[in-house]
Amino acid sequence: MRHFRHLLLCWPLLLLAACTSVPDGITPVSHFQLDRYLGKWYEIARLDHSFERGLSDVSAHYRLQPDGSVEVVNRGYNVEKGAWKEAVGKALMIGDATQGSLKVSFFGPFYGGYHIAALDEQEYRWSLVVGPSRDYLWILSRERHLPPAVREQLLAKAKQMGFDISRLIWVGQDRPDA
Repeated sequence: MRHFRHLLLCWPLLLLAACTSVPDGITPVSHFQLDRYLGKWYEIARLDHSFERGLSDVSAHYRLQPDGSVEVVNRGYNVEKGAWKEAVGKALMIGDATQGSLKVSFFGPFYGGYHIAALDEQEYRWSLVVGPSRDYLWILSRERHLPPAVREQLLAKAKQMGFDISRLIWVGQDRPDA
């Protein structure tokens, strides 16, 4: 009974740790340079989630903070409400700083995994980001649109990693005030 009680007490910690893990078979990029990743990224495609549902013109802005954490500002336009929606969070590197693996929180002590599975390592112009499971996938770009060849390359990579790319939502990036 005592071991069972310990297991119950540890279960929430195990769940929180699992939220930042990398999905099986996926390895975040190595030789990652956080300072080059900072700045604005446009969301090109994503798997659907309630926290982004109905948003167009989604972008993320990453800014280094004095304590070494990264401020994350996600912003998107809610067409139905005719208004911008913004969420501010905090990201921290996980493990080796040269591996593209972070944990991000928008809700206090609760973190989710943010793992860069593919990256334009020369120019840092595009990235393929996964969460803690194959239910989370984002294609990001420094520009509002990706060249077709890069788009196809990232789709092939996501499919190879076991993602259902037919479920991707292609995000409109057409608002001049984005």
